[in-house]
Amino acid sequence: MADPVRLQVQICYAAPGLQVLKDVEVDEGCTIQQAIMDSGLLREQPAIDLTVCRVGIFGKVKALDTPLRAQDRIEIYRPLIADPKDSRHRRVAHKAQR
Repeated sequence: MADPVRLQVQICYAAPGLQVLKDVEVDEGCTIQQAIMDSGLLREQPAIDLTVCRVGIFGKVKALDTPLRAQDRIEIYRPLIADPKDSRHRRVAHKAQR
């Protein structure tokens, strides 16, 4: 029987004062969630909650059950603190008052 094909992927996570880039080797057919779990990142960064955080590949939001391809970069996104549209409206209103 042939050995399973292994894929090289990278897992990225950033928080204030922290940037994590992990190169991981996974089996072909591995999903985003499996790769994150197998990487040990959730043990190292307990603040990551995959039920709350969205994930993506190269800036495109994906489901946790998305199968990976070679050289994919898995990105774990933190929840937004402020709505970007609201922030922009406040900046425009502040400039208008000047």
